[in-house]
Amino acid sequence: MLAVVGTRPEAIKLAPVVLLLREEPERFDTVLCATAQHREMLDRALAPFGLEPDVDLDLMRPGQTPNEVAGRAIERLDRVLAETAPDVVLVQGDTTTVLAAAIAAFHRGVALAHVEAGLRTGDLAQPFPEEMNRRVTDLVSSYHFAPTARSAAALRAEGIADERIHVTGNTVVDALHWMARRDPLGEDRGSLVLVTTHRRESFGVPMRRALLAVRRLAERFPELRFVLPVHPNPNVLDAMTVLDGVDNVERVAPAEYPQMVRWLRTSRLVITDSGGLQEEAPTFGTPVLVLRETTERPEGIEAGVARLVGTDEEEIFRQAERLLADPAAHAAMARAANPYGDGRAAERIVAVLAGRQPAPFAPS
Repeated sequence: MLAVVGTRPEAIKLAPVVLLLREEPERFDTVLCATAQHREMLDRALAPFGLEPDVDLDLMRPGQTPNEVAGRAIERLDRVLAETAPDVVLVQGDTTTVLAAAIAAFHRGVALAHVEAGLRTGDLAQPFPEEMNRRVTDLVSSYHFAPTARSAAALRAEGIADERIHVTGNTVVDALHWMARRDPLGEDRGSLVLVTTHRRESFGVPMRRALLAVRRLAERFPELRFVLPVHPNPNVLDAMTVLDGVDNVERVAPAEYPQMVRWLRTSRLVITDSGGLQEEAPTFGTPVLVLRETTERPEGIEAGVARLVGTDEEEIFRQAERLLADPAAHAAMARAANPYGDGRAAERIVAVLAGRQPAPFAPS
């Protein structure tokens, strides 16, 4: 088994699966390969789980483009496949690393197992390039580990055979439960607003509009802390200048995973364009405002724990102000029930890979 990760979210979401695979060494010889598409962020994500790469391709280069990453990753992963000769390549999500691993495995005739298969917006431009990455990956996968019934239905609609689709829940919920058990809370809930924005399609004016809304919210609620872990991309750093001079806005480096889980557990509200945070926050009953026009994770919207607000300054401010000022509005979204998982997704994935019957998944 060759498990390939390249970014922080991939590391977090595959860690529970890799840990369980390694509990069965007689059945699985598990090699963890890091492309290091995001060098430091990847390393810091693996460390809390006690994991280190067995193979490190160290692809990270300043200012790299998706094409450059994909080209280097395909070439070097091909060598790793030749050297390790795995029966299955295991990937998670929709990054350039995932696309490269899918192509390399396909060319080598190696079975591909895709964790978090079937997410769709129907728009190749949103999110970009992730929507294309996951569609291509699913096209060549042998195992499709769909996090929800909706994602499984999307796969069936594209002609994927039922016997190749397995509804497991999302492994990010497993990771949250794992971390929460090991890290007791040390802060009171309710004085923090967590904000993240990094998506490529938001660069420029859309991101600045969203951050101007955050600035207004911070000025409207001076008693709250607005914490923004800042992605190191220059486009994000440039947009963040609109927050200069606001005392209760804290721009910080991307956090270690335990700290991010603490923030999720203690936040009054999450404002984000991240896909992963849409899945994570509902575990702790934290409402989410999504800075996107569409989402491949509609289950949270339907469950009422998340809401699409786009990047319009007025809409973001209006929706967030209501949730922060109106206890009843906040309570209506603050439900500690997660439609994305129950903490047993990794167990189901390993069962399928081992040829066992997995436990059924019934979302909250």
